Amino acid sequence: MHIDVYQDYVCPWCRIGKKNLSDALAQWQNTYDGEITVTYRAYQLHPELPPEGADFKEIMAAKMGGVANISQATGQVTKAGEAVGLPFHFDKITRMPNTELAHRLTAIAPEEHTTALVDALHQAYFAEGRDISDHAALTEILSGIGLDAQDLLARASQGEGAESVAADLGQAREIGIQGVPFFVFNQKYALSGAYPASELVRVLDSASGKADEL
Repeated sequence: MHIDVYQDYVCPWCRIGKKNLSDALAQWQNTYDGEITVTYRAYQLHPELPPEGADFKEIMAAKMGGVANISQATGQVTKAGEAVGLPFHFDKITRMPNTELAHRLTAIAPEEHTTALVDALHQAYFAEGRDISDHAALTEILSGIGLDAQDLLARASQGEGAESVAADLGQAREIGIQGVPFFVFNQKYALSGAYPASELVRVLDSASGKADEL
């Protein structure tokens, strides 16, 4: 079973969707004998942002139709996060980062650290309000999960990983992805949105052929 996950680090539903997928896989793998692999692919909700990002409230107000609507949207996400054990502290977020560099780092990080890096970046942004386009913040995040931050940041800053990110973005356009999280199971089943773990288990059964055996 191979799963492609298109996601962005400023997408709160991507964080929730990843947690739901992890919960589903923890349950489902007990009845599945094959190998399970997950690839996290780049998607950008705000590719137009400069490298240093922009003011969080300004971007959200433009997206939500005014500052007054921000609290309603973030409140909904916060409750959804609490339901699956994920903290969201939007009051700590001041910057909307350009996530290109974070995606490059994800592309070039050692495969065995990818899941931990995705989790750490989401945690840093949504729970701690850190600017994940800032080199100092990224250095601490990378070092915190046992990676060589200086090496990875130097390589990503010089362009390594950019080709992989561009390929993911191009593939997303070709597929017709307009929102994330977006999951592709075994290159034949697609699902858009942060579905509950129970529903993801049913999709995993169908994609693997287990549902046909029942």
